[in-house]
Amino acid sequence: MTDFASRRRMMVDTQVRPSDVTKFPIIAAMLDVPREAFLPSEKAEVAYASENVTLSKGRVVLEPRTFGKMLDALALDDSMLVLDIGSGYGYSAAVIAQIAEAVVAVEEEEDLAREAQDLLAEHHADAVILKEGPMAEGAPEHGPYDAIIIEGGIEVLPEGIADQLKEGGRIACIFMDKALGTVRIGHKLDGHLTWRFAFNAGAPILKGFERKTEFAL
Repeated sequence: MTDFASRRRMMVDTQVRPSDVTKFPIIAAMLDVPREAFLPSEKAEVAYASENVTLSKGRVVLEPRTFGKMLDALALDDSMLVLDIGSGYGYSAAVIAQIAEAVVAVEEEEDLAREAQDLLAEHHADAVILKEGPMAEGAPEHGPYDAIIIEGGIEVLPEGIADQLKEGGRIACIFMDKALGTVRIGHKLDGHLTWRFAFNAGAPILKGFERKTEFAL
């Protein structure tokens, strides 16, 4: 039988901590939440690999280093309401729920959302509200949010998502330019987002976050 607990400790010790993720709540949550449980059974063996794990076409669970560093850059605390866009089977939401006060997770693929609902309940992630619906619309009915994290690549951020962030709030996005990706943290001040480079990372571009192609006649 695979010792996933040992693999989880190794993930934190060799991928997360060496990437300057040192905040105790993040470390504790990533040690506690069984990443393998939030993947298709055939992907369990690669749950702790240092790479994105594919869920379906164009959808991944972000590699541990990327996810941990995004959480670290958001500087979450236990008073915050967090919007988690593209939560897949719910791993990211389960981790964030141990750090923040509450999480609203948005997933638009019906199969992923249905499975996530069961998994989050099974693993007692009671602080998570799961919304099935278009990721690019977010969940304005539950906002505004202290922080937003997007679990995939984007080319553009829909204006409606930015509107759901509180004044003074922060958003973490992986901006993709062809094969190159950078994580940037947006800070909302006076109603506008100011972006700062955080680190390099990559992920498939999520549906609804693509740059619209313009055709010239």
